[in-house]
Amino acid sequence: MKYLPFILLFTSLSVFSQKYTRQDTLRGAITPERAWWDLTHYDLSVDVDPDAKLILGTNIITYTVLEEGMEELQIDLQSPMEITLATQDGISLKIRSEGDAHFIKLKKKQYQGDNNQLIVGFEGKPRVAKKAPWDGGFTWSKDNAGRPFIATANQGIGASVWWPNKDHNYDEVDSLDMHVTVPKELVDVSNGRLVGIDSTAISKTYHWTVKNPINSYGVNLNIGNYIRFSQTYQGEKGPLDMDFWVIKENEEKAKEQFKQAPLMMEAFEHWFGPYPFYEDSYKLVEAPYLGMEHQSSVTYGNKYQNGYLGRDLSGTGWGLKFDFIIIHESGHEWFANNITSKDVADLWIHESFTNYSESLFLDYHYGKEAATEYVIGTRKNIQNDEPIIGTYDVRKTGSGGDMYYKGGNLLHMLRMITQDDELWRSTLRGLNAEFCHETVTTKQIENYLSLHLGRNLKYVFNQYLRSTKIPVLEYQKSKNKVSFRYINAVRNFDMPIQLLINGERQWVSPTTQWKTFKADGKIKTIKIANDFYVDLKKINP
Repeated sequence: MKYLPFILLFTSLSVFSQKYTRQDTLRGAITPERAWWDLTHYDLSVDVDPDAKLILGTNIITYTVLEEGMEELQIDLQSPMEITLATQDGISLKIRSEGDAHFIKLKKKQYQGDNNQLIVGFEGKPRVAKKAPWDGGFTWSKDNAGRPFIATANQGIGASVWWPNKDHNYDEVDSLDMHVTVPKELVDVSNGRLVGIDSTAISKTYHWTVKNPINSYGVNLNIGNYIRFSQTYQGEKGPLDMDFWVIKENEEKAKEQFKQAPLMMEAFEHWFGPYPFYEDSYKLVEAPYLGMEHQSSVTYGNKYQNGYLGRDLSGTGWGLKFDFIIIHESGHEWFANNITSKDVADLWIHESFTNYSESLFLDYHYGKEAATEYVIGTRKNIQNDEPIIGTYDVRKTGSGGDMYYKGGNLLHMLRMITQDDELWRSTLRGLNAEFCHETVTTKQIENYLSLHLGRNLKYVFNQYLRSTKIPVLEYQKSKNKVSFRYINAVRNFDMPIQLLINGERQWVSPTTQWKTFKADGKIKTIKIANDFYVDLKKINP
């Protein structure tokens, strides 16, 4: 999802002055009514009426009981959508609603280890997205021929904007089936593989199945006059089906522009490891909005051009060498869909790594210098408006823009500090292996990087993830000596850095205490290498 500085749709609020409500807690916390059961399967059926802009359906929720003694189960569904029924083993159940959280009173005794099912019916006219994907919901659009062109996008607002589910990242469902009914002249494209189409005189029902764990916001509908073309990519785990679904009139443009998809796959399998969802295939699906990282069903609306709607976000020229939406949104298959943050406060895990993936795509195909210029070029978009990490348990993310650009630059600095590109690559691949199909916390990612890079990065993360300060290297020089320390920094900040001393690169290890470096000759000029997001300040002796 794109929270870019020039198109932000919200005003940043200080996490210290923000007031949270009971609804924020019900949405953002692992409540007791969520904690006692573990999702295993959704069987979601949805009937879509484009003319009435109405949907109705059922969700059969299969779960495992983790803890006995609980009698209520929390399901989320946002107004104006309504839950029409809840049953278990054919018995109707009472529903106690508190805003958009619905607590279903169970009659059946819940025994630890049991696998039970709950059927939830729903219907209504779901919220219309005002400007997808930033303002989420349904997009009821038309293609150029006047036919319905419909899609869902709901990362920020949550999947419960249109279907009932356990709407919290911490518990991903293990597998998913979707049955989407649309008028017979239309096609639905959703997650996973298409396993069947049932037809009547007036409608078609598309059955999609997902074999891997999937986060709820990654579940999507795409409905339109689609055609499909395909290719097979020979990847690290064998043949991978790559399917491309586009509005019929755009087929030729798509066949040319989407040649970048296998180039993306080649680069990202090199840097991050095997594509995480071979069983579910890879799809790139045209959408009536810019695009989003729906798992195995990446949506695309970049108007068949390179850059971000034709713009280079780095200002270096390198951003026009690739289609931003194809590369960025597909990068989320590794960071967001394979590795998912437990709490949206840690959404930087999705966006910082995926922002950085853009430069790694360039690195693979154009070289390290191109990648470096690009990521440094994006630094101009950093705002330092609030910390990158948000507030836990209330569904509050950190800085909408900085989790992209500042986070991407943080990762570039870690690569530089590592001074070993193969170690850096093996660490990125190791992350995707260690946390494959898991939900994680920032601490887990920090600890993994520190361990495998062989350096305590605690204070580096504190500086760039938990503070809005730009660290300043304060220095004074005299003949062949330079003394330096960090100011405007968090306590114990200790990041190694490269200085350009008389134009020559020199590693030094500043802290918040004064240190001295002695050169071989007189020091005439001192600069900080551009790779580091650190300011420089000279003081007189």
